[in-house]
Amino acid sequence: MATLIRKTFSVSPLGCNCSIIGDPVTKQAIVVDPGGEHERILREVQQLGLTVSHILHTHAHFDHFLASGAMKQATGATLCLHQDDLDLWKNLEVQCRMFGVPYVPVPMPDYWLKDDEKVLVGQVSVVALHTPGHTPGSMSFHMPHEKLVLAGDTLFRGSIGRTDLWGGDFDAIEQSIRERLYTLDEATAVVTGHGPETEIGVEKETNQFVRA
Repeated sequence: MATLIRKTFSVSPLGCNCSIIGDPVTKQAIVVDPGGEHERILREVQQLGLTVSHILHTHAHFDHFLASGAMKQATGATLCLHQDDLDLWKNLEVQCRMFGVPYVPVPMPDYWLKDDEKVLVGQVSVVALHTPGHTPGSMSFHMPHEKLVLAGDTLFRGSIGRTDLWGGDFDAIEQSIRERLYTLDEATAVVTGHGPETEIGVEKETNQFVRA
C-alpha cells in the first residue's frame, strides 16, 4: 500500500497543530483541527492534490475550530465532533471573547463521532477514540496501520492537556491516557494539539504527569 500522505503545521492565533491526512490512491483527505488560517490550509490541500471529505475536531475549544466554517464552506466536507462537546461548541463566541480573539461563525457539526468508530478516507481507516479529560468530548484519531495518533490537547510531549478550562477533569484525562493512548503500540507517533510530536513509548517512560 502506498504511503499515507500527512502534513502537520501550526496555525495562528494560538499555534494549534492542524493536520492534513490523505489517501494516496483516491486522493481523499481529512483535515483535523483547522484552528485558523483557512487560506493556508486550503493552499496546502491543493498543493498535495487532495479533496477534503471530512473535517475532524479533537475537541471544541475555539483555537481548534476558528477556520472550520471557512473550510466547510470551501470544501463541503462533513464537520465532525463528539457530542459531549456540544455545549463548548455552542459557546465558541464566548470562548473567543474571553481570549480577545475575533469570532468567526461556525455551522453546526454535521456528524457526531462515536467512540471506536472508523472514519474511512478512501482506503485509510481512522479510528476515533473518545479520550475525555481536557474536555468532555475530547477525541484522539488513531491510524493503527500507520502507527500514528492525533491526540489533540490530551497528550503533549512531556505533559498533558489542561484540566482547569471548561469541562476539564484531571481524573478523566489520566484514565484516557493510561487506558486509550498508553495501550497503543509504543512506536506510535503522537501528533499533539500544540508543540512538537512525540511517541507513545517515550511518554510512557518520561511523561511527568502520567507514567505508565
